[in-house]
Amino acid sequence: MVQFPARAAAGRRPDQRPTAARPATARAAGRDPHRPPAGRRTPAVPRDLARSLGVSRGLVQECYAQLQAEGYLTTRPGSATRVATGAAVPPGVPQPSTAPSRLVADFRCGVPDLGSFRVQDWLWALREAARTMPTARFDYGDPRGDAALREVLTGYLRRVRAAATDPQHIVVCNGYAQGLGLTLRVLADAGVHTVAFEDPGSPGTVTAAAATAGMRALPILVDERGIDVQALAATAARTVVVTPAHQWPTGVALAPERRLALVQWARDRDAVIIEDDYDAEFRYDREPVGALQGLAADRVVSIGTVSKSLAPALRIGWTVCPPQLAGPIAEQKHRSDRGTPTLDQLALAKLIESGRFDRHLRRMRATYAARRTVLLAALAEHAPELPVTGLAAGFHAVAHLPAGADERHIVTAGRERSVGLYGISACRASLATGPAQLVLGFGDVGERAIAEGIATIGHLLTGRS
Repeated sequence: MVQFPARAAAGRRPDQRPTAARPATARAAGRDPHRPPAGRRTPAVPRDLARSLGVSRGLVQECYAQLQAEGYLTTRPGSATRVATGAAVPPGVPQPSTAPSRLVADFRCGVPDLGSFRVQDWLWALREAARTMPTARFDYGDPRGDAALREVLTGYLRRVRAAATDPQHIVVCNGYAQGLGLTLRVLADAGVHTVAFEDPGSPGTVTAAAATAGMRALPILVDERGIDVQALAATAARTVVVTPAHQWPTGVALAPERRLALVQWARDRDAVIIEDDYDAEFRYDREPVGALQGLAADRVVSIGTVSKSLAPALRIGWTVCPPQLAGPIAEQKHRSDRGTPTLDQLALAKLIESGRFDRHLRRMRATYAARRTVLLAALAEHAPELPVTGLAAGFHAVAHLPAGADERHIVTAGRERSVGLYGISACRASLATGPAQLVLGFGDVGERAIAEGIATIGHLLTGRS
């Protein structure tokens, strides 16, 4: 906001500095001493104000007009321009600081390296899409999504994820949460009342989507081989949300025998498996695990996005549907928002077709692999006895704290030392803090910050004071 110079007070020379008592009084009253009070006259001659500020008269006039349009100034015929009443800060109301505290390292999970998103590639793809986009494409279009993107996604998913699909059975959506919500609403309309989900997992996301669909959400425990299919079979659930390629947050892959058992459960129960294929592109120590959808295309809804591979802000995802669900899910999408922006869809199609998407993934695999190496080296130096799991894929690890450790205390103590730590308790349906574990995300943390962060809180991880 433009600040106007105060007029010289009566009885004081223009070059005489005001006494310290005036600003102190303003602060004591809860006002910003540099903010003009409501009702104050503004300088009447823009030329004089422009000269005093060292700017052009036209710029001052534009500022006046903008401040008046935004309600900071008021004008009346025959009266001076004044500061509007609503522009003043109410006395005694402190203004909170919005500046975030700076962290040495923030091990936030589920976030890719935002700085590595190649904006120039995305702008190129947008320009190419806009240049070649027929006029008819500016209409609402097919609720399943643009045919060009669905065709490209079909080839990509067959090649990279061993998916068994075709363009008719893909519905483009605005990220994973929308894809999950659309699917659950369709299943609820078909008479499914209970959805199971992995525990630990994403209780908040699944529970919220289930509540919106009018369904009950039921947690099923996960062990070192993935979701317990026998425990699932003992429930009344007819749909389950799983992360089979890289379980969130434990990092385990669903064991082969349990994959087969889960598919058999779906066939026996006339159930649907919802596969969250969230970061399967990033594997390091072994070959990629194929999508569960490839084993049972008639029983699995597989949801993927570019939130982890490119950036969450793009809000583009896809739902690979069984043939019998593709139509109803597309109809739900149409009712929900009339479709995902077509220009963005075509830009993503251009990005994949051109090879830029694959090149970006190769760069990011190398980046995350290097950060994983730094994380392991730092933990080996500062917390050598701390077990760490879940590092075969993705960009987070699970640190298993010593017996008796207080997870919440360690998270708080880390924040006090300017290191962002996150407990696995938030991923448990019960929010239980034991056994104490930390989820260490390194997707959006540089190598130097990883090393400094672990060095700062290494004693907390081992229970040393």
